[in-house]
Amino acid sequence: MRTLAELLEDGNLRGQRVLVRSDLNVPLDGQTITDDGRIKASVPAIQALADAGAVVVVCAHLGRPKGAPEDRYSLAPVAKRLGELLDHPVAFATDTVGESATATVEAAGPGDVVLLENLRFNPGETSKDEAERRAFAEQLASLADLFVSDGFGVVHRKQASVYDVARILPSTVGGLVSPEVDGLSTMAHGNQVKVIGWYDNEWGYSCRLVDLIDRLL
Repeated sequence: MRTLAELLEDGNLRGQRVLVRSDLNVPLDGQTITDDGRIKASVPAIQALADAGAVVVVCAHLGRPKGAPEDRYSLAPVAKRLGELLDHPVAFATDTVGESATATVEAAGPGDVVLLENLRFNPGETSKDEAERRAFAEQLASLADLFVSDGFGVVHRKQASVYDVARILPSTVGGLVSPEVDGLSTMAHGNQVKVIGWYDNEWGYSCRLVDLIDRLL
């Protein structure tokens, strides 16, 4: 498993377009972000890539739109807050893979950051149809040269921006994912008592770990 740290050590990122799958699913009260913790957590990977001269193309979802645009789920407020945290303007594309996304990415230069509109505004992101999901992933992948998976809260999902893009582009895992993967890998070895926490619909994910453990508390 190649990590972002290794990618950065290799250098040669200047001008390379890097698609970063982040977890920016923050709570909103209208257009006001009430907790920006996930945005703050995503900054280190984005900042490191920008500092290395990459064109950083960030993609994420917010809420549960039904495969079509809904104003209340727009990532526009997130783009503004991300720019404040980076102390650098973030260019916001008003679609995911359409004319705005293409033009915004093409206009970006080394060190610039682009945020695409909510991935779930496109039905291909969460489609159960392999061909539809793959087609959307190919459109996303066409915007970049490399892929970084840095949203641990979504890595278990078989979705276009998580599962399929990673099979199209050369891929690495960011700093929010690699420690968690290392921890889960450790759980697969040794006779230990494992403690797992979950919430909401993550129970099914946790259940898949049962075969790896000796005791579950």
